[in-house]
Amino acid sequence: MSDYHDPESNPKQTQETNSCGCQHACSSAVKTPDADKKSNAIPGQLLLRIPTMDCPTEEGEIRRALEGFPAIRRLSFDLPARMLRIDVPTEHWADVQAAIGKVGFDAELLSEPVQVDAAQARNQFLQPIAALTVAIVAEAVAYAAPETLFWKLLGMGIAGVAIALSGLSVFKKGMGAVLRGQLNINALMSVAVAGAFVIGEWPEAAMVMALYAIAELIEARAIERARNAIKSLLDLSPQEAEVRQPDGQWLSVAAKEVLIGAIVRVRPGERFALDGRVIAGQSAVDQSPVTGESMPVEKAPGDGVFAGTINQSGALEFEVTAPASDTVLARIIHAVEEAEGSRAPTQRFVDRFAAIYTPAVFALALGIALAGPLLFGWAWMASIYKALVILVIACPCALVISTPVTVVSGLAAATRRGILIKGGAYLEEARKLKAVALDKTGTVTEGRPKLVAQVMLSPTAEEAEVLRIAAALAGRSDHPVSKAVASGLAIQSAVEVTNFGAEAGRGVFGSVNGRNYVLGNHRWIHERNQCSAELEALMAEHEQQGRTVAILADEEVPLFLFAVADTIKASSQEAIAELRTLGVRTVMLTGDNPATAASIAAQSGIQDVRANLLPQEKLEAIQKLLESDTTVAMVGDGINDAPALATASIGFAMGNAGTHTAMEAADIVIMNDDLRRVPETIRLSQRTHRVLWQNISLALGIKVIFLLLAIFDSATMWMAVFADMGASLLVVFNGLRLLKDRR
Repeated sequence: MSDYHDPESNPKQTQETNSCGCQHACSSAVKTPDADKKSNAIPGQLLLRIPTMDCPTEEGEIRRALEGFPAIRRLSFDLPARMLRIDVPTEHWADVQAAIGKVGFDAELLSEPVQVDAAQARNQFLQPIAALTVAIVAEAVAYAAPETLFWKLLGMGIAGVAIALSGLSVFKKGMGAVLRGQLNINALMSVAVAGAFVIGEWPEAAMVMALYAIAELIEARAIERARNAIKSLLDLSPQEAEVRQPDGQWLSVAAKEVLIGAIVRVRPGERFALDGRVIAGQSAVDQSPVTGESMPVEKAPGDGVFAGTINQSGALEFEVTAPASDTVLARIIHAVEEAEGSRAPTQRFVDRFAAIYTPAVFALALGIALAGPLLFGWAWMASIYKALVILVIACPCALVISTPVTVVSGLAAATRRGILIKGGAYLEEARKLKAVALDKTGTVTEGRPKLVAQVMLSPTAEEAEVLRIAAALAGRSDHPVSKAVASGLAIQSAVEVTNFGAEAGRGVFGSVNGRNYVLGNHRWIHERNQCSAELEALMAEHEQQGRTVAILADEEVPLFLFAVADTIKASSQEAIAELRTLGVRTVMLTGDNPATAASIAAQSGIQDVRANLLPQEKLEAIQKLLESDTTVAMVGDGINDAPALATASIGFAMGNAGTHTAMEAADIVIMNDDLRRVPETIRLSQRTHRVLWQNISLALGIKVIFLLLAIFDSATMWMAVFADMGASLLVVFNGLRLLKDRR
């Protein structure tokens, strides 16, 4: 799956393999791997370290260089570690490395990822800071030293050292881009520095390059910080798990070696290392790291648990349901890393704008350098200096860095809330939603039938005894209605049942103390001629509310009525109200009967209800909504929702109760099944969009102000680079605000 086109419309068609957008482009030879090195790598996956790949623009250079390789299935960039993972058949490895080399990047073959520790990150700042110190010395020499040949040569030498320390790689990449006819940001900065040095402004050339190098590192660290907000999830899962052995003993085993079906124990205060299903114990579990839920969730046998969550009150034993590489947490991290590689619409706009803007700036600077002396009588050196200042001021670093840091921060903020967004396009497009279609069961409702009403029908029977008989019959059945009755009654001392059996489509029967009983549906009681007019009216009243009725009867008369229903989630009403406040209309699409659908819709506040729908009919309903509303979301959790999820502008899947098929088809996964996350996603999308355009306005506004100052001789080159650096830092920190927004 390597998409190298630049589509414009549907965000579902915009998943690409790049990951941001800022400065640079390079020049040096490629290292061809030896045969023995190649054998150490993962088959079909080329892992490269590119030492001079510092920022997203260089990533873009490499991505464009690889456009001609249809065999490439996926690119995965890790800028902080300067690594590139390429899914491509082994026979294409040498050609891929050669293509990267042609655009000026060394590519070192690796067999495993390189981790960048804190000490290495700190050391990356030492060289630019040393360069800045040397550049300040060069400024001091130019300002205070005598104007003799010796001091001039000494000052030029000091400035050259500063440039070599801070910007030699930038200069090499920029000059390489110029020789290839590519006018990118590195070329712009390199020409400005070289020109300043040639016309005798060597102290400023050194200062420009030193400040530029520091600004680059700050920008790279900012993007790394946003990404680390997601990657820090990796630290949530313990590396070891306490696993029960065949002899009953407990032994600590590496989590990655624990097999599906193994029994793992987690004590209070410990984190779960793997996903599983509780088989023994009862406890409250803090699921906030994965689902974003603020309150602990009670867990008992049969309940699922996630890796990375925290056991709070009691010891639990659970059966492992997924390997360490495929836990919910691992899938979240993988999905968000892939999401970083998809460009949002604003980012594509900025990339296209920068591709036109940078050559235009070169043309403007060249025009000023030539037209000034020829048309206005300016001195050549003054005219050239003004042109070089304009080159530095116009550097679009802040503009290009503004979108990726904002989008990654938005994705990280969503993940912290338990909202897994699979691409920047969906993060940005969610603000445009006009309608949200909702599945009923498991989405608006709990998805599990509950006993909601019970009525004594026989005045002569003893109620406590009747309830024990009902609990005994219901407890021996696997039918959802019977299970809801048994769970709702929760009677421990149920009576003994003999001759137990089931009638398909009707209910269950059995004998208690030699007397025969049935726990059956409306149809069976009617067939047994035990329905009176009063009972028919009572059952109809419950059925009109969307409830399923079960009747306990003996051989003669009905004894007790139980009403079971799938109850609405506590959060659904609030979510529907929030969507209405946002101007988004809601539609229920369900395969359930009209009466039940209408009852749930009335409780939740949904006005448009469409019931008795097959999966294909849900799909057709989404298609019709798309015709009238430009942007439509579908929210569901089942296999039958998958076609509609895939067709909608944005598909939301429930990540806790949802099926894998639904989560694969969806664009956004709500990890805690809380419908309020849908309007929250829309609000986050709105804030992200505002920050994106704030950053674009800041970047361009500062450029315009300093361009005017430069034209009127009120700006110097070092002032220009401070303006560029300041604009870059402003947009970076503005984008990072999304990480701190707790709303």
